[in-house]
Amino acid sequence: MYMRSQIRLLSRQSISRLLKLNDRINPTRIALRYASCETSGKQGGGKGIVLGLYEKESGKGPRLTPAGEKFDDRVQGKLSELICETKISGRLGRGKIFNNVDSEYRSICVVGAGLEGIAFNELEMLDEGMENIRVAAGIGARSLQSLKCTEVHVDHMDYPEQAAEGAALSVWRYEDNLNKKYRTVVPKLELHASPDMDSWTRGLFKAEAQNLARRLSDAPANCMTPTNFAQAAVDALCPCGITVEVRTMEWIEQQRLNSFLMIAKGSCEPPVLLEIAYCGTAPEDKPILLVGQGITFNSGGLNLRPCNGMDEFRGDLSGAAVILAAMRAAAALSLPINITAILPLCENLPSGMSCKPGDVVTLLNAKTMAVRNVSRTGVVVIADPMLYGQLTYKPRLVVDVGSMCIGIRKAVGGGATGIWSNSHYIWKQFQRAGSLTGDRLWRFPLWRFYKDRVAENHSFDLANDGDGHASSCLAAAVLHELIPCSDWAHLDTCGTGLLTRFGIIPYLAGGRMTGRPTRTLVQFLYQMACPDAK
Repeated sequence: MYMRSQIRLLSRQSISRLLKLNDRINPTRIALRYASCETSGKQGGGKGIVLGLYEKESGKGPRLTPAGEKFDDRVQGKLSELICETKISGRLGRGKIFNNVDSEYRSICVVGAGLEGIAFNELEMLDEGMENIRVAAGIGARSLQSLKCTEVHVDHMDYPEQAAEGAALSVWRYEDNLNKKYRTVVPKLELHASPDMDSWTRGLFKAEAQNLARRLSDAPANCMTPTNFAQAAVDALCPCGITVEVRTMEWIEQQRLNSFLMIAKGSCEPPVLLEIAYCGTAPEDKPILLVGQGITFNSGGLNLRPCNGMDEFRGDLSGAAVILAAMRAAAALSLPINITAILPLCENLPSGMSCKPGDVVTLLNAKTMAVRNVSRTGVVVIADPMLYGQLTYKPRLVVDVGSMCIGIRKAVGGGATGIWSNSHYIWKQFQRAGSLTGDRLWRFPLWRFYKDRVAENHSFDLANDGDGHASSCLAAAVLHELIPCSDWAHLDTCGTGLLTRFGIIPYLAGGRMTGRPTRTLVQFLYQMACPDAK
């Protein structure tokens, strides 16, 4: 692609040939377009604006959004002329960038928003109208970021909350360990031509929460030890009025959280357990209990994982990161609900102190669990902490989140987070939340068939891996045995919460941790707090 420094005074026909050549070379990316043959001036800085363009249908050509039409009037119809000349179709995610059209905005990104008026797709279980706006806003904001715009104004496209989510998620990267001169500048995001600042701010809160989960998950294991994670939690949550109790090894031993200690003892890094409480309503109201898997590095222990790709399992703390981020968003949104979180944090490493395959531990409910596969330690780490949380807080609902087993990745890839629940109502609430946020969940069976695979043993009550295939269903069956009477949901994020490789979501960067399903969990908490809200 020709950069601005290479542009010279060319004829309109020459520019047209160059643009056609660029389309043939790279048709899938948003292409940079120039409004005239003159150079665009400064290479960096300045304002940019993202405007939506609806796809042509029923014989009608592509149409700008209402905000886009007003902007076109402001520039005396130049934008419409450029759209016609460059033949932008409004197809979702495809667009052009025009420079030197307006005196205030150095760059104008016109990006396709798909079909106008599209809504919920029952077959996809997705509100496609909302998701299209996330994609359009995200691609537009990232394209302007690549031109070093320091301020980006985003067309609301009838969905200001979703536009904020897509834009804020797309421009963020984890670059803490990159030399400062090579880091990407994150532009300031502003809502364009809409008075609905509440929805825009709500979208920014949700996106910032997911970005927090992405930062915690993507950090190298030596930079995100259990102690460092605890400090990050205190820094992120305490200013929001959330109570954070940091429990150390001595307290964990006193509470006899033996399953947690069995895995933690293999590492020199001391384990930490976080008790986090957000009180949004009367203190006597029963809370929702969230339990997050927080294995800050999971090498597999004595069942050592292959070296190739082992670094991805620094993200085995993604369950804890998602819950921490959701708590922060709940406080920012002032949700009228009580939430308590239990986050056990440790490393799973091989050593002379490590748990050995076949070791048996007695849980708080007096059941015994055999750890036959030390690489599948998610259920072991959260077993006693989840029992402790139920005994201490008497919650009305328990939700645990973690990247438990690779079976869910093989089943649905990155398309959905797996969910297991003993309550149809809770499943429907999560399903609705996923359809609104674009970060969907899919329910898997919690049948006796799987319970028998983990509980029918001669010398112990439970096995952490069970017998046979369907590893994710077997892990859920183990956790179900630890829920005596509460409503419960288990979210396995192994396919969605780690590195993005296949089917990359346009507003999330490929090859990085995703922070999913933070926004879905926040939406679920909102639905539980405000059940009458539409």
